[in-house]
Amino acid sequence: MSNLVAKSAIDRRLAEIVSPVIEDMGFELVRLRLMGGNTPTLQIMAERPEGGIEVDDCAQISTAISAILDVEDPIEDNYTLEVGSPGIDRPMTRLKDFDAWSGYVAKIETSEMIDGRKRFKGTLAGVEGNEVLIEIENHGEEVTIGLDFDWLADAKLVLTDELIREALRQRKDAGQIDEAQFDEIQEITGSEED
Repeated sequence: MSNLVAKSAIDRRLAEIVSPVIEDMGFELVRLRLMGGNTPTLQIMAERPEGGIEVDDCAQISTAISAILDVEDPIEDNYTLEVGSPGIDRPMTRLKDFDAWSGYVAKIETSEMIDGRKRFKGTLAGVEGNEVLIEIENHGEEVTIGLDFDWLADAKLVLTDELIREALRQRKDAGQIDEAQFDEIQEITGSEED
């Protein structure tokens, strides 16, 4: 499991408990974070292997996870459980995500300095071996660099018009939105000046 899916020791422990439950139900764990606060929140992102997840699915996963966490009891305090979809400007947590969203803009942060920087923003250019390829601007030139997947501390898609259109197209293909609604949204995104 990559650091991007579960970062801290407690996150990884929780992911080991909930991941099999989620997978048995036909979904994949995209990311898990236990956030602090007066009442800690356990935030879980999941989706189908081919992408997408419904509100009802989230509710079922939530019920199943609550049951196993009550038995295992890894979180000492009371906590709130949130199960949701990765969203449009989704976190990229698995090597296959970088491949699937090739051609879209992403922000990537590395755990160590690379060429004097930790933050990279550019267009994803697929995957080669264990490296994530990203086209970045360097002194006014477009260059493609490879970042070792194990170096990544954080990565997410950037909300662009192209990304919104693609997300809508996928939902439309999955029959989740009707044409009329789609046309309205097209107009909204089409009219915005970049």
